[in-house]
Amino acid sequence: MEKMPYRVEIDGGILQMGTMAAHDVTTSDWRQALPVLASGQVVLRELRASDAASLFTMLTTEEVSRFISPPPSTVEGFERFIAWTHRQRAAGTYVCFAVTLKGSDTAIGIFQVRELEKGFTTAEWGFAIGSQFWGTGVFAQGAELTLQFAFKTLGVHRLEARAAIQNGRGNAALLKVGAVPEAVLRQSFLRNGEYLDQTLTPSWRRIGALGRLPTPSSRPLPKRSTSSTASQSRAAFFGRRPSLSRESHHKSHLTSPARTRAPNMVSAGSRPA
Repeated sequence: MEKMPYRVEIDGGILQMGTMAAHDVTTSDWRQALPVLASGQVVLRELRASDAASLFTMLTTEEVSRFISPPPSTVEGFERFIAWTHRQRAAGTYVCFAVTLKGSDTAIGIFQVRELEKGFTTAEWGFAIGSQFWGTGVFAQGAELTLQFAFKTLGVHRLEARAAIQNGRGNAALLKVGAVPEAVLRQSFLRNGEYLDQTLTPSWRRIGALGRLPTPSSRPLPKRSTSSTASQSRAAFFGRRPSLSRESHHKSHLTSPARTRAPNMVSAGSRPA
Protein backbone atom coordinates (compact mmCIF):
# COMPACT_ATOMS: atom_id res chain seq x y z
CA MET A 1 0.00 0.00 0.00
CA GLU A 2 1.22 3.44 -0.80
CA LYS A 3 -1.75 5.09 0.85
CA MET A 4 -2.51 4.82 4.52
CA PRO A 5 -6.00 3.98 5.85
CA TYR A 6 -5.44 6.20 8.89
CA ARG A 7 -6.88 9.71 8.64
CA VAL A 8 -6.31 12.21 11.40
CA GLU A 9 -9.46 14.21 10.61
CA ILE A 10 -11.62 11.11 11.14
CA ASP A 11 -9.70 10.11 14.24
CA GLY A 12 -10.18 13.59 15.63
CA GLY A 13 -6.64 13.63 16.97
CA ILE A 14 -7.79 11.94 20.19
CA LEU A 15 -5.10 9.82 21.81
CA GLN A 16 -6.69 6.62 23.13
CA MET A 17 -3.92 4.12 23.63
CA GLY A 18 -4.88 0.55 24.39
CA THR A 19 -3.55 -1.09 27.53
CA MET A 20 -1.01 -3.30 25.78
CA ALA A 21 1.20 -5.33 28.09
CA ALA A 22 4.92 -4.75 27.94
CA HIS A 23 5.46 -8.41 27.13
CA ASP A 24 4.49 -10.00 23.81
CA VAL A 25 1.08 -11.64 23.52
CA THR A 26 0.38 -14.83 21.62
CA THR A 27 -3.31 -15.35 20.96
CA SER A 28 -5.65 -17.18 18.59
CA ASP A 29 -8.11 -14.24 18.62
CA TRP A 30 -6.34 -11.55 16.64
CA ARG A 31 -9.12 -9.03 17.33
CA GLN A 32 -8.12 -9.06 21.01
CA ALA A 33 -4.37 -8.82 20.35
CA LEU A 34 -2.15 -9.74 17.44
CA PRO A 35 -0.03 -12.88 17.77
CA VAL A 36 3.75 -12.76 17.72
CA LEU A 37 5.11 -14.12 14.41
CA ALA A 38 8.77 -15.07 13.94
CA SER A 39 10.92 -16.32 11.08
CA GLY A 40 14.69 -16.15 10.72
CA GLN A 41 15.86 -12.80 12.07
CA VAL A 42 12.43 -11.14 11.96
CA VAL A 43 9.76 -10.89 14.66
CA LEU A 44 6.37 -9.30 13.96
CA ARG A 45 4.28 -8.12 16.91
CA GLU A 46 1.53 -5.68 17.85
CA LEU A 47 2.46 -2.00 17.71
CA ARG A 48 2.95 -0.24 21.06
CA ALA A 49 2.89 3.42 22.01
CA SER A 50 6.61 3.16 22.73
CA ASP A 51 7.23 2.38 19.02
CA ALA A 52 6.27 5.90 17.96
CA ALA A 53 9.73 7.43 18.24
CA SER A 54 11.53 4.69 16.30
CA LEU A 55 8.86 4.60 13.57
CA PHE A 56 9.11 8.37 13.22
CA THR A 57 12.88 8.02 12.72
CA MET A 58 12.62 5.08 10.30
CA LEU A 59 9.65 6.03 8.12
CA THR A 60 9.96 9.78 7.62
CA THR A 61 13.25 9.81 5.69
CA GLU A 62 13.19 10.97 2.08
CA GLU A 63 14.11 7.58 0.61
CA VAL A 64 11.35 5.76 2.51
CA SER A 65 8.61 8.35 2.15
CA ARG A 66 9.25 9.28 -1.48
CA PHE A 67 6.42 7.21 -2.97
CA ILE A 68 4.04 6.89 -0.05
CA SER A 69 1.42 9.23 1.30
CA PRO A 70 2.99 11.52 3.90
CA PRO A 71 3.53 9.66 7.19
CA PRO A 72 2.82 11.33 10.53
CA SER A 73 5.05 14.37 10.91
CA THR A 74 5.64 14.06 14.66
CA VAL A 75 6.18 11.38 17.29
CA GLU A 76 2.78 12.32 18.71
CA GLY A 77 1.26 11.74 15.27
CA PHE A 78 2.66 8.20 15.27
CA GLU A 79 1.24 7.67 18.76
CA ARG A 80 -2.21 8.57 17.44
CA PHE A 81 -1.67 6.28 14.46
CA ILE A 82 -0.73 3.38 16.77
CA ALA A 83 -3.81 3.98 18.92
CA TRP A 84 -5.93 3.98 15.76
CA THR A 85 -4.46 0.63 14.63
CA HIS A 86 -5.57 -0.94 17.93
CA ARG A 87 -9.13 0.30 17.46
CA GLN A 88 -9.31 -0.89 13.86
CA ARG A 89 -7.91 -4.31 14.82
CA ALA A 90 -10.51 -4.63 17.58
CA ALA A 91 -13.20 -3.76 15.01
CA GLY A 92 -11.91 -6.61 12.83
CA THR A 93 -11.14 -4.56 9.72
CA TYR A 94 -7.37 -4.00 9.80
CA VAL A 95 -4.13 -5.30 11.29
CA CYS A 96 -0.72 -3.67 11.58
CA PHE A 97 2.43 -5.45 12.76
CA ALA A 98 5.59 -3.82 14.03
CA VAL A 99 8.74 -5.23 12.40
CA THR A 100 11.49 -6.03 14.90
CA LEU A 101 14.64 -8.15 14.87
CA LYS A 102 15.42 -11.05 17.17
CA GLY A 103 17.41 -9.76 20.10
CA SER A 104 16.10 -6.22 19.63
CA ASP A 105 12.59 -4.95 20.35
CA THR A 106 12.98 -1.70 18.38
CA ALA A 107 10.36 -1.25 15.66
CA ILE A 108 12.06 -0.74 12.29
CA GLY A 109 8.97 -0.81 10.09
CA ILE A 110 5.41 -2.04 9.66
CA PHE A 111 3.34 -4.57 7.69
CA GLN A 112 -0.37 -3.84 7.27
CA VAL A 113 -3.44 -5.67 5.95
CA ARG A 114 -6.91 -4.14 5.59
CA GLU A 115 -10.14 -5.64 4.35
CA LEU A 116 -11.59 -4.46 1.03
CA GLU A 117 -14.58 -6.80 1.31
CA LYS A 118 -16.43 -7.78 4.45
CA GLY A 119 -14.70 -10.68 6.18
CA PHE A 120 -11.34 -10.16 4.44
CA THR A 121 -12.27 -12.19 1.32
CA THR A 122 -10.42 -9.51 -0.62
CA ALA A 123 -7.84 -7.44 1.23
CA GLU A 124 -4.94 -5.10 0.60
CA TRP A 125 -1.49 -5.21 2.18
CA GLY A 126 1.47 -2.90 2.43
CA PHE A 127 4.77 -2.34 4.18
CA ALA A 128 7.31 0.28 5.17
CA ILE A 129 10.81 -0.59 6.38
CA GLY A 130 13.69 1.67 7.40
CA SER A 131 16.11 2.06 4.49
CA GLN A 132 19.11 0.80 6.47
CA PHE A 133 17.44 -2.61 6.53
CA TRP A 134 16.80 -2.87 2.79
CA GLY A 135 18.58 -5.76 1.13
CA THR A 136 19.07 -7.61 4.44
CA GLY A 137 16.29 -10.21 4.05
CA VAL A 138 14.03 -8.42 6.55
CA PHE A 139 11.37 -7.68 3.95
CA ALA A 140 11.25 -11.22 2.54
CA GLN A 141 10.94 -12.83 5.97
CA GLY A 142 8.41 -10.29 7.20
CA ALA A 143 6.38 -10.52 4.00
CA GLU A 144 6.16 -14.32 4.24
CA LEU A 145 4.89 -14.05 7.81
CA THR A 146 2.35 -11.42 6.81
CA LEU A 147 1.12 -13.43 3.82
CA GLN A 148 0.72 -16.56 5.92
CA PHE A 149 -1.23 -14.62 8.52
CA ALA A 150 -3.45 -13.03 5.86
CA PHE A 151 -4.25 -16.27 4.05
CA LYS A 152 -4.39 -18.72 6.94
CA THR A 153 -5.65 -16.62 9.86
CA LEU A 154 -7.66 -13.81 8.27
CA GLY A 155 -8.97 -16.10 5.53
CA VAL A 156 -8.03 -13.79 2.66
CA HIS A 157 -8.55 -15.22 -0.84
CA ARG A 158 -7.27 -12.31 -2.95
CA LEU A 159 -4.62 -10.03 -1.48
CA GLU A 160 -3.93 -6.86 -3.46
CA ALA A 161 -0.96 -4.49 -3.44
CA ARG A 162 -0.53 -1.16 -5.19
CA ALA A 163 2.73 0.60 -5.96
CA ALA A 164 3.63 3.60 -8.09
CA ILE A 165 5.11 2.49 -11.39
CA GLN A 166 8.15 4.64 -10.62
CA ASN A 167 8.67 2.70 -7.39
CA GLY A 168 11.02 0.15 -8.90
CA ARG A 169 12.25 -1.28 -5.60
CA GLY A 170 8.74 -1.71 -4.19
CA ASN A 171 7.44 -3.42 -7.33
CA ALA A 172 10.45 -5.75 -7.44
CA ALA A 173 9.87 -6.67 -3.79
CA LEU A 174 6.28 -7.70 -4.57
CA LEU A 175 7.43 -9.92 -7.45
CA LYS A 176 9.93 -11.65 -5.17
CA VAL A 177 7.14 -12.90 -2.91
CA GLY A 178 5.09 -14.27 -5.81
CA ALA A 179 2.66 -11.44 -6.55
CA VAL A 180 1.52 -11.07 -10.17
CA PRO A 181 1.23 -7.71 -11.99
CA GLU A 182 -2.36 -7.50 -13.18
CA ALA A 183 -3.19 -3.96 -14.27
CA VAL A 184 -2.26 -0.29 -14.25
CA LEU A 185 -4.36 2.16 -12.23
CA ARG A 186 -4.06 5.40 -14.19
CA GLN A 187 -3.41 8.55 -12.15
CA SER A 188 -4.64 6.83 -9.00
CA PHE A 189 -2.14 8.18 -6.46
CA LEU A 190 -1.67 11.87 -5.68
CA ARG A 191 1.80 12.65 -4.35
CA ASN A 192 3.33 16.12 -4.04
CA GLY A 193 0.73 17.61 -6.37
CA GLU A 194 1.25 15.01 -9.12
CA TYR A 195 -1.04 12.11 -10.00
CA LEU A 196 0.98 8.91 -10.46
CA ASP A 197 0.06 5.62 -12.13
CA GLN A 198 0.14 2.53 -9.94
CA THR A 199 0.52 -1.17 -10.65
CA LEU A 200 -2.09 -3.52 -9.18
CA THR A 201 -0.26 -6.66 -8.06
CA PRO A 202 -2.36 -9.31 -6.28
CA SER A 203 -1.61 -12.68 -4.71
CA TRP A 204 -4.06 -15.55 -4.19
CA ARG A 205 -4.67 -18.33 -1.71
CA ARG A 206 -4.93 -21.85 -3.05
CA ILE A 207 -7.21 -24.44 -1.51
CA GLY A 208 -5.58 -26.30 1.38
CA ALA A 209 -2.33 -24.33 1.44
CA LEU A 210 -0.88 -20.84 1.59
CA GLY A 211 -0.20 -21.06 -2.13
CA ARG A 212 0.85 -18.12 -4.26
CA LEU A 213 0.95 -18.03 -8.01
CA PRO A 214 4.49 -18.46 -9.33
CA THR A 215 6.37 -15.28 -10.02
CA PRO A 216 5.99 -14.55 -13.78
CA SER A 217 9.63 -13.86 -14.58
CA SER A 218 8.80 -13.44 -18.25
CA ARG A 219 6.09 -10.88 -17.54
CA PRO A 220 7.55 -7.35 -17.32
CA LEU A 221 6.07 -4.57 -15.24
CA PRO A 222 4.35 -1.74 -17.12
CA LYS A 223 6.75 0.87 -18.47
CA ARG A 224 7.63 3.56 -16.00
CA SER A 225 6.47 7.11 -16.46
CA THR A 226 9.13 9.43 -17.86
CA SER A 227 8.10 12.16 -15.43
CA SER A 228 9.94 10.64 -12.48
CA THR A 229 12.92 8.43 -11.77
CA ALA A 230 12.68 5.01 -10.15
CA SER A 231 12.05 5.04 -6.43
CA GLN A 232 14.57 3.78 -3.94
CA SER A 233 11.79 3.32 -1.40
CA ARG A 234 10.26 0.19 -0.02
CA ALA A 235 7.21 1.37 1.74
CA ALA A 236 3.63 1.37 2.88
CA PHE A 237 1.15 4.14 2.93
CA PHE A 238 -0.26 7.04 4.68
CA GLY A 239 -3.11 8.63 2.41
CA ARG A 240 -6.42 8.20 0.57
CA ARG A 241 -7.64 7.06 -2.80
CA PRO A 242 -10.93 7.68 -4.61
CA SER A 243 -13.65 5.03 -4.66
CA LEU A 244 -14.59 2.85 -7.61
CA SER A 245 -17.40 0.31 -7.74
CA ARG A 246 -16.47 -3.34 -8.19
CA GLU A 247 -18.43 -3.51 -11.48
CA SER A 248 -16.73 -0.52 -13.05
CA HIS A 249 -13.44 -1.67 -11.51
CA HIS A 250 -13.53 -4.83 -13.62
CA LYS A 251 -15.00 -3.25 -16.74
CA SER A 252 -12.26 -0.67 -16.89
CA HIS A 253 -9.54 -3.28 -16.31
CA LEU A 254 -8.57 -1.26 -13.26
CA THR A 255 -7.22 1.70 -15.20
CA SER A 256 -8.94 4.18 -12.90
CA PRO A 257 -8.53 4.93 -9.16
CA ALA A 258 -8.85 2.08 -6.69
CA ARG A 259 -12.31 0.97 -5.72
CA THR A 260 -12.55 1.38 -1.99
CA ARG A 261 -12.86 4.57 0.02
CA ALA A 262 -10.71 4.20 3.10
CA PRO A 263 -11.49 5.63 6.53
CA ASN A 264 -8.01 6.68 6.45
CA MET A 265 -1.65 1.66 4.49
CA VAL A 266 1.80 0.12 1.90
CA SER A 267 -2.53 1.53 -0.03
CA ALA A 268 -5.60 4.10 1.94
CA GLY A 269 -6.95 7.93 4.46
CA SER A 270 -5.47 11.54 5.00
CA ARG A 271 -2.27 12.28 6.68
CA PRO A 272 -1.78 12.16 10.44
CA ALA A 273 -0.50 15.29 12.12
